Amino acid sequence: MNREKIDLRVLIRGSNDVASAVAHRLFREGYGVVIHDDPKPSVTRRKMAFADAIFDGEVTLEGITAKRMEGVNLRSELISPTFIPVVVSDLIRLVKKLRPQVLVDARMRKHKKPSRQFSLAPLIIGLGPNFSAGRNVHIAIETARGDYLGQVIQDGPTLPLEGEPISFEGHARDRYVYAPLTGQFSTRFQVGDKVISGQVVAVINETPLTAPISGVLRGITHDDVPVEKHTKVIEIDPRGEQAQITGIGERPARIADGVLTAIQTWEATHVH
Repeated sequence: MNREKIDLRVLIRGSNDVASAVAHRLFREGYGVVIHDDPKPSVTRRKMAFADAIFDGEVTLEGITAKRMEGVNLRSELISPTFIPVVVSDLIRLVKKLRPQVLVDARMRKHKKPSRQFSLAPLIIGLGPNFSAGRNVHIAIETARGDYLGQVIQDGPTLPLEGEPISFEGHARDRYVYAPLTGQFSTRFQVGDKVISGQVVAVINETPLTAPISGVLRGITHDDVPVEKHTKVIEIDPRGEQAQITGIGERPARIADGVLTAIQTWEATHVH
């Protein structure tokens, strides 16, 4: 790890698989990385992310460990050379303590209009739909599958949200279950468990959620987490033993490469 870059502090909003791939890549390159998220995130692909550090205290993803840091432990020296801190306290308080040079909004909130965050850091990078470089972020990164995945956008918007998710054995959108209502998500299942079509996998309040197809749970929201209507809460991979349920996926890795390129380019002209 190149410790020469430790003075550059990067705050990443989100602990999903894409945010975690970005955190992992930047930490590996020697940047000072901190993750911020909600106390109970609805992340589904939890074996491909750092999200479970929030629930379990710490988690390791492809050789790098993230640890939940309680608010009372926050220091301006929050950065660690040995692990990635995950913080769930007030965002503005964290920003004041950390004073990040870079903020990456990797929450992947596809249906929500992002707020302007220019006051939070000298460089704001937004990942995915609804971000527009020069308007609500300094730089945007394309997250849609295809030729432009991971592209660094210095002016204008990312592609609009469209298209189907990646297909496994002929199953695409039907691999997912979305919350039919807002409420409390409850389940006894874990990522990697096998399910069969029609099986009750979870409930929101009193409403049962059933598996739309048979396969392995590639993603499922943690038990006892509040979710909003239309949130993705279950993902099934029909490939069985061939299913990728752990580690960093190809798409998140390419997005992370785009973020690294954007930061390195900005550093070359702004950091002395």
